[in-house]
Amino acid sequence: MDIFEKHHARDLNLELLAKQVVEGFIIGLHRSPFHGFSVEFAEHRLYNQGESTKTIDWKVYARTNKLFSKKYEEETNLRCQIVIDHSSSMNLRADTEEGAQLSKLEFSALAATSLMRMLQKQRDAFGLTIFGESIETHTKAKNSTQQFKLLTVFLQKMLADVGTKKQTNAADAIHQVADSIHKRSLVVIFSDMFDDVSRQDELFSALQHLKYSKHEVILFHVVNKDKEIDFEYENRPYEFEDMETGERIKLQPNQIKAYYTQQVKAYTENLKMKCLQYKIDFVEADVNKGFKEILQSYLIKRKKMGA
Repeated sequence: MDIFEKHHARDLNLELLAKQVVEGFIIGLHRSPFHGFSVEFAEHRLYNQGESTKTIDWKVYARTNKLFSKKYEEETNLRCQIVIDHSSSMNLRADTEEGAQLSKLEFSALAATSLMRMLQKQRDAFGLTIFGESIETHTKAKNSTQQFKLLTVFLQKMLADVGTKKQTNAADAIHQVADSIHKRSLVVIFSDMFDDVSRQDELFSALQHLKYSKHEVILFHVVNKDKEIDFEYENRPYEFEDMETGERIKLQPNQIKAYYTQQVKAYTENLKMKCLQYKIDFVEADVNKGFKEILQSYLIKRKKMGA
């Protein structure tokens, strides 16, 4: 994480940093049990007799004496819709002695850009949905360099928009995604899932809708585990602010830590159980742990889908 700690949200070069993340991940793959996963980013495929000769790359033939067809942008093995929660709670960042780390939103944007880079190079189509109280951005899945650059621009704009208080309406957004994307897509969700507790059943209904529409789903539960799950704060007075409503409360962490961690654990376990019930992959994405598990979870799912 150290190469990102000194960057402010508006200064993050998502394209460059995602390239570093993916290259580091692929190098690591070759030293791990996941070496067998398909990460061949070929631009060509072997020519099959009887196909049109228009797609043959004659320059490659001149060098190799073998016939290869160029792969075109519309060729795709898999369609992936990346869905990002842009509510204000995603702006939480934890300050460390080494400097400010990535916020949950920055982490999600960089993870999404890294996934897009892998999807693009593996000839898979990818689209983007960004939501807060309503859907802010929604694009269809395509595979092209222009698509990658356009979606990166949308993500950079999202990171720059941190001033407005936004609550979460994940249920409505997920319902709309389920209805609007190509059947049997891979849906990748980045969210802290801190929706209104009273709407929990609506949220689970929306996740079930994705599965009913024959989509495969990975839910990356984006959290700052130390602060939000384990409630690791010094035992001194703090003023805590609800990032979505602006409500403030003064207290000492040890006064509520046991109750807080119990409630958060119960909520998280319920979320995990619902995902298990609906056959949704639930992955804890701790902003302090880097991106390896994000990319690894995608590759495992891709292999299971036979793409």
